[in-house]
Amino acid sequence: MAKLQQPSTKRVLIDQASRTLVIATAIAAFVVVFSLFASKALLNQRAYQARVIGGKEKAVAQLKTNIDSVSKLVAAYQDFVSPATNVLGGDPKGSGDKDGDNAKIVLDALPSKYDFPALATSLEKIMKDGGFAVSGIAGKDDEVNQSLQTAQSNPQPIEIPFQLSINGTFDKIKTLIDTLEHSIRPFEINKLDMSGADDNLSVSIDAKTYYLPEKTLNIQKEVVK
Repeated sequence: MAKLQQPSTKRVLIDQASRTLVIATAIAAFVVVFSLFASKALLNQRAYQARVIGGKEKAVAQLKTNIDSVSKLVAAYQDFVSPATNVLGGDPKGSGDKDGDNAKIVLDALPSKYDFPALATSLEKIMKDGGFAVSGIAGKDDEVNQSLQTAQSNPQPIEIPFQLSINGTFDKIKTLIDTLEHSIRPFEINKLDMSGADDNLSVSIDAKTYYLPEKTLNIQKEVVK
């Protein structure tokens, strides 16, 4: 029976060296691939952190600008409401028709809420103080629809139409028109019909005024990706 030939020592060493080389190559390839993925992840993380830092620096700069603006706004407001006489020539601390500080006058000029009954009351007072004979004040009370208005970052004035019927002399009617034109609250006359004689005129006026919905502070949030 023939004897099996034993591999030579040289052949064994070559096989061992080959296996070692394959293992070493596999380990090296794994290390290289892992390093590439890790490097990419680190670079992405670094870029993300850079964007976050940049966004925070931008926000801080804007906050500093806003703080400076607030200080200037407060100073301007104090100057606006502090004069001894308001823009109408009245007493800022009084309670008369022309009294009140300038801030109150501005708010009365363009209310932030829709209120047709209050408008009618204001018109009645103007008529009464001017000695006008009022036949009627009419208009559509749109309280339900206007209540749907919400605070906005850039609100626009909204019209409130109304109709006014009065009787009086020509001079009285002219005085009424001048009164509406010089009122602190803006009135715009769309149509005016007159009938009768100069000493007894019947006048129908189609006009409108406005209110300005509340302004909201729009604070934005930005997600850094």
